[in-house]
Amino acid sequence: MLRSVAAILVLAVSSWAGAALAQAVVPYGMPIGLDGAKKAADAALAEAKSITQTPYVVAIVDPDGVLVYFEREDDAQIGSVRVAIDKARSAALFRRPTKVFEDALDKGRTAIMALHGAVALEGGLPLVADGKIVGAIGASGGTGAQDSKVAKAGADTLK
Repeated sequence: MLRSVAAILVLAVSSWAGAALAQAVVPYGMPIGLDGAKKAADAALAEAKSITQTPYVVAIVDPDGVLVYFEREDDAQIGSVRVAIDKARSAALFRRPTKVFEDALDKGRTAIMALHGAVALEGGLPLVADGKIVGAIGASGGTGAQDSKVAKAGADTLK
């Protein structure tokens, strides 16, 4: 009896934890092309200039997480290069904003750290066109909220 109760508790906790990350599944589509990627990056960098003087890095990947377009503004911190790419890859591979992982980690869901390729930092967003994920964008250079706003400006070019 005790084993049955323990098993039910484990299943309940596992289901709850999975539901915290669950979202409606958006299918993958054809990869974003270079023109669309550059347009998204240009919009993101324009947004960055409007909210901060901090130099930014923006990365655009296809649905497989392969880099399609990358731009690093002069004097952007070197650490932001890898962070922007990793945010974009995480958003593409897991089909969700990277903020979902950050929020889960903030709530004590440390198992998030075991998801290979998941980045628990705000600023990575899937790129959706015609209801399908065509890639993702990652932005780095400011605060998490600023990075998210910059990435959203790029993502909004596809709507």
